[in-house]
Amino acid sequence: MSGEKKPPEELTREEAKRELERLAREITRHDKLYHIDSAPELTDSEYDALRQVNTAIEARFPDLKRADSPSERVGAPPSSSFDEVHHAPPMLSLANAASEEDLAEFLGRVRRFLNLGDDEPVALYGAPKIDGVSATVRYEDGRLVLGATRGDGETGEDVTENLRTVADLPHMLKDPDVPERLEVRGEVYIGLKDFAALNREREEAGEEEFVNPRNTASGGLRQLDPTLTAKRRLRFFAHGYGDVSERLGSLQSDIAGRFAAWGFRVAEPTRRCAGLDDALALYRKIEDGRSGMDFEIDGVVFKVDRIDWQERLGAAGRAPRWAIAYKFPAEQAETLLRRISISVGRTGTLTPVAELEPVRVGGVTVSRATLHNEDVIAERDIRAGDTVVVQRAGDVIPQVVRAVAEKRPAGSVPFAPPAVCPECGSHAVREEGEAARRCTGGLVCPAQALERLRHFVARDAFDIEGLGAKQIEAFWDEGRVKGPADIFDLEEKDGGEEFPPLAEREGWGEASASNLFRAIETRRTISFDRFLHALGIRHVGQSTARLLARRYRTFDDWRAAMEAATEPESEALEALTGIDGIGPVVARAVVEFVAEPRNGAILDALRARLEIEPFEAPEAASPVAGKTVVFTGKLERMTRQEAKARAEALGAQVAGSVSRATDYVVAGADAGSKLKKARSLGVQVLSEDAWLAVAAGEAPPPGEEDDDTGGSDA
Repeated sequence: MSGEKKPPEELTREEAKRELERLAREITRHDKLYHIDSAPELTDSEYDALRQVNTAIEARFPDLKRADSPSERVGAPPSSSFDEVHHAPPMLSLANAASEEDLAEFLGRVRRFLNLGDDEPVALYGAPKIDGVSATVRYEDGRLVLGATRGDGETGEDVTENLRTVADLPHMLKDPDVPERLEVRGEVYIGLKDFAALNREREEAGEEEFVNPRNTASGGLRQLDPTLTAKRRLRFFAHGYGDVSERLGSLQSDIAGRFAAWGFRVAEPTRRCAGLDDALALYRKIEDGRSGMDFEIDGVVFKVDRIDWQERLGAAGRAPRWAIAYKFPAEQAETLLRRISISVGRTGTLTPVAELEPVRVGGVTVSRATLHNEDVIAERDIRAGDTVVVQRAGDVIPQVVRAVAEKRPAGSVPFAPPAVCPECGSHAVREEGEAARRCTGGLVCPAQALERLRHFVARDAFDIEGLGAKQIEAFWDEGRVKGPADIFDLEEKDGGEEFPPLAEREGWGEASASNLFRAIETRRTISFDRFLHALGIRHVGQSTARLLARRYRTFDDWRAAMEAATEPESEALEALTGIDGIGPVVARAVVEFVAEPRNGAILDALRARLEIEPFEAPEAASPVAGKTVVFTGKLERMTRQEAKARAEALGAQVAGSVSRATDYVVAGADAGSKLKKARSLGVQVLSEDAWLAVAAGEAPPPGEEDDDTGGSDA
């Protein structure tokens, strides 16, 4: 079959499920390339297109949202080269729109969440989306005291001295209206004229030219020497705020005006848009004027203008519900597809990759592009030897959009999926309902074992300084490290009969070897959620690892519960699947991982070598912090979605089913089976008003507790 891939709105349910799996896998892989390896080859625009497709599919099929969805992640953990800065509130990313329909759907979601009528105006504040690096600056009594990167959204890097070199970032705010405590968030970037001048200077000095402004700004902001940062000529646009000692205003548009009055630069043109038509007009105006700007933009950001509505909407995973980035179309180019190779991932997924004649796309030379899976290749009828259209749509490996059929050489043959793994020769099979073909070799497959180790030491996992993907691969080839536990035996076995001293190995020395052993020793203590994520269990990303850690708190309790959950009708399995965000697919993957004897041996070995700290959820000063609550029936004062979001913000755990571990069941109108089960188990049932009172630390209104509602669950 030939032609373009189906847009999200035309996917069948089964196609949507397969596409969400593919997107989760691909985005995770390229998050690592971009954030963790600190060597991005591309820009933000392509990466955002992948996330936009993921978001569009989830919006259409919300029940298919995966536990490892990219919409639950943002950024990457901070580098160990800088001090850590905790962001409160978190620095989130943005959901994306790629069409007018997407923007209209965003407004529709806002209306549904807030339960607004069709005639209720929803004004938006629009501004250019700078293709830069997110940063935050903190002022106390008007004085700049702290600057940080976004990091993983919750913890960033202290780059205060580097940000002090940014020419248009004020060090003092002298306006008497400045709050006592003010955190301004924005984008660090390099102007296009400055970028061109930098490359001219590097060319004259015989140095390699920078690839693009965004990556140059990112590298400049994270220099260990601020004098090197100053040479990058960084600039700063303000667009939002974090921790403040007083409310800055009732409208986003008014707050932007205050930023400008305090001396911050705000990207223009910006304006308050009365509705969808006005917002689309601003989008077209900014797109038309893009070529005349001295900074790179990749779209327009629209925010709900009313701050009180922003506060009610809150966030869903990695993104606020009250903002969206309407992105510009991706750039494309034609080139020759030399051959189709196969990459084997850490979970055994065989991913076809297009090996291309190098071509410039959007300022970057591209020589490889993802082909996703065999269905995509067949659907687009892509063959080795074809001239293909390549698209850059975010900071990821580019995509092959289509083959140019009229330029196809005679004698070309369709792509044949491999029957065996190219790494270990094991059978490659495609299970029913799966888009991907997988190697059955498991731990005997070098590609999987090595990738699992790379994941284990990644920055969002064990993050052992001096032990990255390159060192792990070398130790693997040498035989020093064949499993996770071997890492913690490196020093003990160093210089023994099996391996010569690491200090004598090429590229090492006494100091570097000692530093590595010391770094490994430091990581013998790790938080339970990071440990879970490091294991590389299928479907368990950072967000899901936190959900599991929050529910079970300790490694021993989790493992015992998972072993008990192998029984199909057990309370342990019921409790696991009842965690909001943990469905049957994720539960099965976790239970099967623990039940596998070889994995059990790995867990035993790690448990003997590590101190796995109990998970401590952030303290929430509320009476329901740590309580497990289930919502059922139709609520009157807020939507079910908003009720869950508020409960989680107060530190409660929201579950999807009732069990003996449930503290409260909040029952609205027409509550059915969950209400009946709560009463049969003796779980406390609250009406909506009673729940709000309990959450506020008040006694429930008389007669409001344990209302006799009935019906069927919605």
